[in-house]
Amino acid sequence: MPSRRHHSIIAREGWTFIGITLGLAVLAHGALGWLVAMPLWALLAFLLFFFRDPERETPSSPNAVVAPADGRVVSIERTTDPYLKRDALRISIYMSLLNVHSNRSPVDGEVKQQWYSPGRFVHAALDKSSAENERNALWIRCADRIDVTCVQIAGFIARRILCSVSSGDQVRRGMRYGFIRFGSRMDVYLPPGTLARVCIGDKVAGGATILAELVS
Repeated sequence: MPSRRHHSIIAREGWTFIGITLGLAVLAHGALGWLVAMPLWALLAFLLFFFRDPERETPSSPNAVVAPADGRVVSIERTTDPYLKRDALRISIYMSLLNVHSNRSPVDGEVKQQWYSPGRFVHAALDKSSAENERNALWIRCADRIDVTCVQIAGFIARRILCSVSSGDQVRRGMRYGFIRFGSRMDVYLPPGTLARVCIGDKVAGGATILAELVS
């Protein structure tokens, strides 16, 4: 199981970008003046905003499925889980450039399998992005053999999906496990009897908002 870490307000995936930009801004400011360095300072401010990673209070209800990311609910539908080949309830969340992009486990359980699929980079708010875009899926088995599939999907601007867990790892509801850089989507496939607790258009907070309730 991935080890716990001291929580940082900046996601570790952004440290390299922030450090390089800060160094360039300082050099440009010192050598060429603040006017030339201004675009670099503006970029640094954007990177600090984009890679923010606030701590979240996760609901303790054992049947709760929490949002795996910040964003807006763009789809709630009965469909087929393409990974586990079963009927499922799919809830999809679109992350804009303004949202926190840390990805969190929606449930407690064990990662049974992981699938990575290269693909296109169409706009992540579109339903076809679930099948056509680059994506990384996790099959998580909860208590009572309840299965949940959580999918990271790259978007039009996003070009890198990061995932820090793999098959055999234990995950906790609200635990941070990945990151998608610069605009993306998360799909969660749940058992057919699951009760949705959000509506299309709702804004959700990763690790904090209850998306649905599992029925044992």
